[in-house]
Amino acid sequence: MRLTRLFSAVEATAHCDLPCGVYDPAQARIEAESVKALQEKYQGSDDEVFKTRALIIKEQRAELVKHHLWVLWTDYFKPPHFEKYPQLHELFNKATKQAGASGTKQSVDPAEGQKLLDYIAEIDKIFWETKAAS
Repeated sequence: MRLTRLFSAVEATAHCDLPCGVYDPAQARIEAESVKALQEKYQGSDDEVFKTRALIIKEQRAELVKHHLWVLWTDYFKPPHFEKYPQLHELFNKATKQAGASGTKQSVDPAEGQKLLDYIAEIDKIFWETKAAS
């Protein structure tokens, strides 16, 4: 009896994992800016050790971009957002692929980093439109 009371389940509900206001595409943008900056530094260096370090850090930052984008895609945006902005699923798909193996993770070209930043800017615009509407 005592154990039942001690370990009984309590139901709780919430509409998001954390209090509203913690989501922001700026997190993905900052990491994407790092990716592009590292691509530029890589291009400007002749030091192989430095270039290796730049590649490692660039790939770590690209993974963080994907993480921040996925959090927005899966936790912040809801069905009404996708109805109002039908391009949103494809936009997130393109952005996460650009941060992944088919984009910045395989490239040291800053133009690829800029493509990623451009996708994030589109997501950012929609994000702030949805925040203003709520």
